[in-house]
Amino acid sequence: MSLSGKTAFITGAGSGIGRAACKILARDGANIIAADINAKNAKETVDLIDKQETKNISIALDVSESASVKSALVKVLETYSKPPSIIVNCAGITRDNFLLNLSEENFQQVVDVNLKGTFLVIQTFCKAMVEHQVPKGTVINVGSIVGKNGNIGQSNYAASKAGVEVMTKTAAKELGREGIRVNAILPGFVTTPMTDLVPDKLKEVFASKIPLSRFGTPEEIAEVISFLASDKSSYISGASIDVNGGMVTC
Repeated sequence: MSLSGKTAFITGAGSGIGRAACKILARDGANIIAADINAKNAKETVDLIDKQETKNISIALDVSESASVKSALVKVLETYSKPPSIIVNCAGITRDNFLLNLSEENFQQVVDVNLKGTFLVIQTFCKAMVEHQVPKGTVINVGSIVGKNGNIGQSNYAASKAGVEVMTKTAAKELGREGIRVNAILPGFVTTPMTDLVPDKLKEVFASKIPLSRFGTPEEIAEVISFLASDKSSYISGASIDVNGGMVTC
C-alpha cells in the first residue's frame, strides 16, 4: 500500500469528498484523522474505515477558528506523537445568492471557512511538520472549477476557491525548501451533500455542459487526492489539477 505508515489529517471529513478521501487513503494504508465541525459525522466516517491495519481517530474542528485548529493539532500530537505528513483541506460551505442580494454575513462565512480555514490549517500543521522534521510532507487543497471561471449565484464561493488555488501556489513556493509539497485539486460538479441542494433541472443544465455527461463522484476526486499524497507524485508541487469530466466552463 503506497501510504502505509503515513498519517493523514482530513478536514470536512464528515461527508462528501472529505469522507471519500478518508476511506480511500485508509484503503491505501494511511492512518486517518477525520476532522469535521460535525463531530457525529466525523465519528461515522471513522466507523466506516476498516481499523485492522490503521489507527484512526475523529476530531471536532471548526477550521475558521484558530483556537480550534490549534486544539486539533494538540490532540493529534497526543495520539500519534508527531504531526501528520498528509494534510487534506476539504472543509467548505456555500451560501449562494446573486451578488446584489448576497449579505455581508454570508459572504464572510464562506470566506472564513473555505479560504481562511485552509490558511489556518496549512499554517498550523506545516509549522508542526517543520518543527518535528516530518519528511515528505504533502498538502492537498480542494478548490473548484468555479474558482477559475466563476458561477452565477456564487460570487462568494468562487472568490474563496480562487484564493485557495493561488494560496496553494504561494505555499508551494515557500514550503518547498522544507520538503513539503502543496497542490490543489479543482473538482467540477460532484455528487455531494453540497450539490444535493441544487435543483434537478439546474443539474441537468450543468451535466449537459460536461463532455462525460455526468457529475463526478467523491471517490473519483479522492483517488486523485491519494495520488498527490503518495510518493508517485513526488515531483509535483504548486499544481492545480482539474478533475471535472472535461468541463471547461460553468
